[in-house]
Amino acid sequence: MTQYLVSIHRPDDYDPSVAEDEAMSRDIDALNAEMKVAGVRVFVGGLQPVSSAKSLRATANGTVLVTDGPYLETMEHVGGLWVLEAADLEEALAWARKAAVACRAPVEVRRFN
Repeated sequence: MTQYLVSIHRPDDYDPSVAEDEAMSRDIDALNAEMKVAGVRVFVGGLQPVSSAKSLRATANGTVLVTDGPYLETMEHVGGLWVLEAADLEEALAWARKAAVACRAPVEVRRFN
């Protein structure tokens, strides 16, 4: 089985305490349970707000600079993810479709090497 990253994208100002209602939480919980029963879920995790991110960059002299905030300045960021084991891309996309509906957000699917 091949592993796929299914990532959920959220706007920078996303606040789960405001945006996520009971129905959404139930839908995500149901999807997680379905993935677990199907045996495809390897790992799942939600991320803290992008404002809590720290970015690290190696400098030319070999030191590492740590700064507050995300690595890239964008309008969206990864808000959570699943690592799934699927037979092929089509199966991973089927799960990602369910994730897009449950999370009410854009979803990206990428295969691990």
